Amino acid sequence: MIKVERKLTDKAQKAIASLLKAKTQNSTYNTPEVNAALREMFHSKCYICESNQITSYQIEHLRSHKGDVELKYNWNNLFLACAHCNNTKLNKYEPIVDCTKENVEELITFRKKGYFGTEEELIFEVLDERLEIQNTAKLLREVYYGSTPQKQMEAKKLRRTLRKELSQFKEYVREYQEAEDEDQEDLKYLLKKQLEDTSPFAAFKRWLIKDNQEFYPELAAYIKSGRK
Repeated sequence: MIKVERKLTDKAQKAIASLLKAKTQNSTYNTPEVNAALREMFHSKCYICESNQITSYQIEHLRSHKGDVELKYNWNNLFLACAHCNNTKLNKYEPIVDCTKENVEELITFRKKGYFGTEEELIFEVLDERLEIQNTAKLLREVYYGSTPQKQMEAKKLRRTLRKELSQFKEYVREYQEAEDEDQEDLKYLLKKQLEDTSPFAAFKRWLIKDNQEFYPELAAYIKSGRK
C-alpha cells in the first residue's frame, strides 16, 4: 500500500459527474467512468496489496456506506481493489489509513524476511499507534496470509507473486551494485522505474532500499525525494 494522489483529471471529473447522476437516479455507482478513473488513479493496481495481476477489479468503499447515500456515491470514498482484498476487508477493519491522504510507508513497515518455505515472513510493523494504522497492519496481514482455507489459498498465490517480483528486483539491485559506468546508469534508470508508484508491490521494494540505504544512498534519496 502506497500513497496515491487523487488528482482531478479529465477521467476523474467524468467519474464525479457520473456519480452525481447515479445518486440522483438512485442507480449503481459502478459506472464505466468511475472504473476508468480508478484504474487511472491506482495505476491498475489493487490499492491494498498493490498487485497488478488482477482478474477481478472491484470498487471498494474505504468507509462502508451501510446505506449512507453520501458515502455510497462519494468519489473520495471509492478505491480500486482486487476481489481477494475487498472480500477480506469487508467492514471488519474500520477505520483504516486513507492512502490518498497519508504516506502509509512512513506508518507501517513492508518487509519480507527469509526465503521460500517456512522461514519466509512478511512483517507489517506499525510505526504509529493510531487505531487506523493498527487496523491497516492487521488487514495487510490477513490479506497476505488469509483467515479461511479459501483465503489462505488466495494469499499463498499472492505471496508467490510478491516473491517473484521481489526476486527480480533484487537481481536488478545486484547487477546495479556490480555494474560500472554506462551500464550502472542504465540499471539505475531501471531501478528507479521499479520504485515508481506504477510498479507492483512498490512499498516492499522501497523498504528493501530503505533498509539498505547505506549501500544505495542514491536510490534511498530518490525515494525520499518523492521520485522526483
